[in-house]
Amino acid sequence: MTQSAPSVLRIAVAQLNPTVGDIAGNLAKAREARAEAARYGADLVFFTELFLAGYPPEDLVLKPAFLAACEKAANDIAADTADGGPGLVIGTPLRRKSGIHNAIIVADGGKVLAERLKVDLPNYGEFDEKRVFKAGPDMPGPVSFRGVRLGIPICEDIWGELGVCETLAESGAEILLVPNGSPYYRGKVDVRHQVVIRQVIETGLPMLYANQMGGQDELIFDGASFAINADKSLAFQMSQFEETVVVTTWKRQGDGWRCTDGPMSRIPEAEEADYRACMLGLRDYVNKNGFKDVVLGLSGGIDSAICAALAVDALGEERLRAVMMPYRYTSKDSLADAEACARALGCRYDIVPIFEPVEGFSHALTQIFEGTKEGITEENLQSRARGTILMAISNKFGSMVVTTGNKSEMSVGYATLYGDMNGGFNPIKDLYKMQVYALSRWRNGTVPPGALGPSGEVIPKNIIDKAPSAELRPNQTDQDSLPPYPVLDDILECLVENEMGVDDIVARGHDRDTVHRVEHLLYIAEYKRRQAAPGVKITKKNFGRDRRYPITNRFRDRG
Repeated sequence: MTQSAPSVLRIAVAQLNPTVGDIAGNLAKAREARAEAARYGADLVFFTELFLAGYPPEDLVLKPAFLAACEKAANDIAADTADGGPGLVIGTPLRRKSGIHNAIIVADGGKVLAERLKVDLPNYGEFDEKRVFKAGPDMPGPVSFRGVRLGIPICEDIWGELGVCETLAESGAEILLVPNGSPYYRGKVDVRHQVVIRQVIETGLPMLYANQMGGQDELIFDGASFAINADKSLAFQMSQFEETVVVTTWKRQGDGWRCTDGPMSRIPEAEEADYRACMLGLRDYVNKNGFKDVVLGLSGGIDSAICAALAVDALGEERLRAVMMPYRYTSKDSLADAEACARALGCRYDIVPIFEPVEGFSHALTQIFEGTKEGITEENLQSRARGTILMAISNKFGSMVVTTGNKSEMSVGYATLYGDMNGGFNPIKDLYKMQVYALSRWRNGTVPPGALGPSGEVIPKNIIDKAPSAELRPNQTDQDSLPPYPVLDDILECLVENEMGVDDIVARGHDRDTVHRVEHLLYIAEYKRRQAAPGVKITKKNFGRDRRYPITNRFRDRG
C-alpha cells in the first residue's frame, strides 16, 4: 500500500554549531533541535553536512573508532524517530565496501530509510576531501519521505559539473535539500545564491540550502541558510552567524512544490560580517578548546586594540586580561591610549615593564655581540621579552594568548618569531591593515548582534588617527620600512588574492621597484607564516589552508 502524497510539508532547518569530534555533544544537540521542531509541528528536521562528526573532521575519519561512534550515533537518532515525531536528514561519515564516505541518512518511523553518498568531493582552497573520502560510486536517486520524493545532493554536488542535480530531477525528485559545510569569506552569501539559482534553472526544482554555523579552527561557518523557489525567487533567508532552528512550510502547487512560509533575515554588510566572523571565530576557538579566558599585549596600537575589542565582544570583559609592557621607546601616548582602551572595554589591565629582562638579555649577549652594531636583533629582543611574559602568564593562569598581527604584516614578515607572533589564535590574521582600520571605525559606531562588549567608542580615536609604530626604536613608524599601507595592501591583494603578475600590478599605477620588493618580502616570510598561530579566514585566499607556497623558493617575477 503506497503512502498518499501530502499537500503540505513542514521542514525544520537546523542551522547549528557542532563541534568536531564531539559526537555525543552533537547527537545531544540534534536531539534537542528535533524536540524543538516537533513542538512546532515539523514533519522533517534537516541537518547540515557531516553534522554528527562536525565539519570538517579531516583525518579523524581515518580512525575506525571514530567512524563506528558516528554510525552508532546516526542509528541512535534514527531509532528516536519511532516516537511518531519528525523524521530527519542528518550528515555523518559512513564506512562501506566502497570506502569511507561523506554521507547522509534519512530516517523516519524508527529506522533508516536511505543513505546517500557525496559524489563530488572538493579538493581546492580550504577543502581536502579526496584525501580521506571516496566519492559515491553511483549517482544518487531521490528518497521517498512520507510520499514526497526528496533529492539530497551534498554540498559540492551542487557546485561542481557532474550533473548530480540534473540526475535527481530526471529520476523524479520534487524538492532538492542540500546539506552544507560552506565556510565564510567576504561576499559568500551572494555566491551561494547564484550557485543555487543556476541549479534551480537547470532542474526546474526548488532548492533548500542548509548551512552549518560556527567556528572550526580557521574556518567560520556563517549559516545564512535559505531556499530558492522554482521561479528563482528567494523563499526564505535565515540569519548569518546565529545558531537557530526554523520551521519552513512547503506546499504542493500544481505539479510542483513552493516554500510559502519562512523568515527573511537581514544579511549584514561587509564590515559587520567580517567583524562578526572574527568575533565568532575567536569565541568558538576559545570555548571549544576549553580555555577559561585570554590574555593579550595591549600596546596602544590599532591591532591590539581591535583584538581586545573582539575578545571582550566574544567572551566578555571578565575573560580578557590586557597587559601593557612598556620599554624606553614606548611613548606617553601609547601608555595613555592602551589604558583608555582597556578602561572603555572594562577589562583587566596590567602593566609589566620589560626594561630589566631586555637589559638582562643584552648583558648576557655582550661578549658574543662584541664588535657588532645594534639593529634589528636588539629590537627583536624587546618583542621576544614581551612574548615570553605573555606566555608565562598563559602558563601560570591557563589563559590563551591572543595573537594580534594583521595580514599586511604577516605577508611581508613584519613580525617577530617567538615574540609578537606568540599565541594560540589570531582573530585578525586575514585582515589587511586598512581593513583593521575600517572595522575599528565601524565597531566604534555599532555593537554587533551577540557581542558582550559595551557600546560607544571602545577603540580610542587617537589609536585610529596616529601613525602606526612598533616602537622598537626612537621615533619609529611602520612607514620607515614599508610602503604606505594603502599602497602595500593593494599590492598584496594583487599578489596573494589574485596571483597577478608584476607587470599587471605596475599597470595599476604602482612603482615597479616597490612591487618587486613587496613580492620578495612576501616570499621570504613564508617560513614565519608556517609557524604562526591559526586565525580566522576572511578572504578567499588566507595563509595556510588556501595559499600554500614553498618555504624554499627562488622564483621572482621579473617579467
